[in-house]
Amino acid sequence: MFLWCVLVLVNLVSVATGTNAGVKVRLTQKGLEYGRQIGIASIQQKLRTIKVPDISGTEKVDPIGKVQYSFTGMQIVNLGLPKSALGLVPDTGVMLSIGNATSICVETGESNTSESFTSDDTGRPTVSMTNCAATVGSVNVKFHGGASWLYNLFSSFINKALRNALQKQICPLVADSIADINPHLKTLNVLAKVDQYAEIEYSMVGSPVISNTSIDLGLKGEFYNIGQHKEPPFSPTPFSLPSQDTDMLYIGVSAFTINSAGFVYNRAGALHLYITDDMIPSGSPIRLNTKTFGTFIPQIEKMYPGLMMKLLVETVKEPLITFEPNNVTVQASSTVTAYAIQPNSTLSPLFVLNLEGSVSTHIYVTELKLAGNVTLNKIDMSLAKSYVGPFQVTSLDNIFTIVLKVAVIPKVNARLQEGYPLPAIGNMQLVNSQLQVLKDYLLIGTDVQFTG
Repeated sequence: MFLWCVLVLVNLVSVATGTNAGVKVRLTQKGLEYGRQIGIASIQQKLRTIKVPDISGTEKVDPIGKVQYSFTGMQIVNLGLPKSALGLVPDTGVMLSIGNATSICVETGESNTSESFTSDDTGRPTVSMTNCAATVGSVNVKFHGGASWLYNLFSSFINKALRNALQKQICPLVADSIADINPHLKTLNVLAKVDQYAEIEYSMVGSPVISNTSIDLGLKGEFYNIGQHKEPPFSPTPFSLPSQDTDMLYIGVSAFTINSAGFVYNRAGALHLYITDDMIPSGSPIRLNTKTFGTFIPQIEKMYPGLMMKLLVETVKEPLITFEPNNVTVQASSTVTAYAIQPNSTLSPLFVLNLEGSVSTHIYVTELKLAGNVTLNKIDMSLAKSYVGPFQVTSLDNIFTIVLKVAVIPKVNARLQEGYPLPAIGNMQLVNSQLQVLKDYLLIGTDVQFTG
């Protein structure tokens, strides 16, 4: 049996003209080969269910004469598909060819099948068969045991009847195999919840791009506040994935996607943190009280003697992340407000500082998530407002460097290490993932494996 099918990839999602993808996904020939192995197993299982009809008739067989025959209860108990290949048809789809199928009934044949790969109203891909023409080249039936020598004399008549019956069933069964793909495609996390503040959208923003070597999908790749899809004041810029094919799958995550997360968390008021003395290691000589700060700003100790303090660190605008080859830059503008805690728990403001921080960032892939951590390099501070009179801000550099390293950075890293979901389907696992930082985007190269 020879089978070829063409999957025509057409995206029917209504999208704004000129919409650029925040995330791009490339399936290489290596990835398609893995898909072929899974698909062939499914088709083989379906073809094993072919119903062999009961056959009866009367034929003249030399030298015996007229013979009346009847065969009932026949079934396929084994089916092999030893030769198959998967190729890409540029701007069209995927062509699957299967040849030299063998079983107890079918020896060779031919089938031409076309499928349409579209997307549903949620932005998930769907696949369906658009046409099919199947031809069973020949059927060779051989009988064994008993009076098999007699039956084999008129097996050619049975071969013809079986050939016609089997040929009618191939296309519907292949169509069933193709349709079975859709429940798996519907598991694409087009809207994945991240936490109580954010969700990320991975719906398709345009038609797939098919070349001789790969299939490229453009996904929205944008963070939103849960239930409030407000666009940020910036847009994704176009980017192209490099010509690499050593891995099954490549995922490009743009700086836009990461920066949309900063916009969402800042808008939700999540980028702020109160720091209290119990967050400072007990062995540290630096304490959040007016005595420690009074060493550098004497008027604090005079005005608020013997009181504990609290710091509020909060962003004044969303952080900005840029990607350059092998380098991640984070620009974050924050303020630090210091308070004295009165005996009745009311807060008395002491000063407000402008804070610009420089951090080193490490981004990595864990399971199906993009995660990271940061390390504080240096800080630059300036006085925004003082409630205790003038003082030298530089005298507080060491204190705030220590406070940020022991209280703020660990909190940031704890959240970053939880990770953010990457686009995924069903029981997909990433294997041997590698991450590169390139101009304006991150590139993840990985093999995949499906379980269950």
